[in-house]
Amino acid sequence: MDELRAKGLAKMNEVYGWEMPNIEGDPYFDLTVDHLFGTIWTRPGLSMREKRMMTLTAVTALGNADLAEIQVNAALHNDELTVDELKEMAIFLTHYLGFPLGSKLDGVVSKVARNRKKAAEKGSGGDTAENRRANVNAAVKMHSGKTLDDQ
Repeated sequence: MDELRAKGLAKMNEVYGWEMPNIEGDPYFDLTVDHLFGTIWTRPGLSMREKRMMTLTAVTALGNADLAEIQVNAALHNDELTVDELKEMAIFLTHYLGFPLGSKLDGVVSKVARNRKKAAEKGSGGDTAENRRANVNAAVKMHSGKTLDDQ
């Protein structure tokens, strides 16, 4: 693995809060890891929290609840934002993006918080192997169009 790939994969793991696989030979995944995470997410100038907030704003504006769920889970996992802060983001964004999109983010935050609370009550700290695999599959699919099982 070259230096850029290692740097990108490390940042991708940090951004998502779980261990992403290194998928070789998928040009779209290669571009995502090497460029998006190896070059863009590693740039100085914005904190991880600020980058997360911008990403959540963008996926909310697009109405993509699946991507929002990945980002909300990661923000909570990495202690970048609290549930209350995420709920405030939803209220704020509602006034710029409209009620349907803002309320969709609020629903995602509520769902993720509820699932993490249930997992924490079961002793897994809000992070289960099943949830991690589902999150990794969703992220891999988002970046390559395939799931881990398709590789």
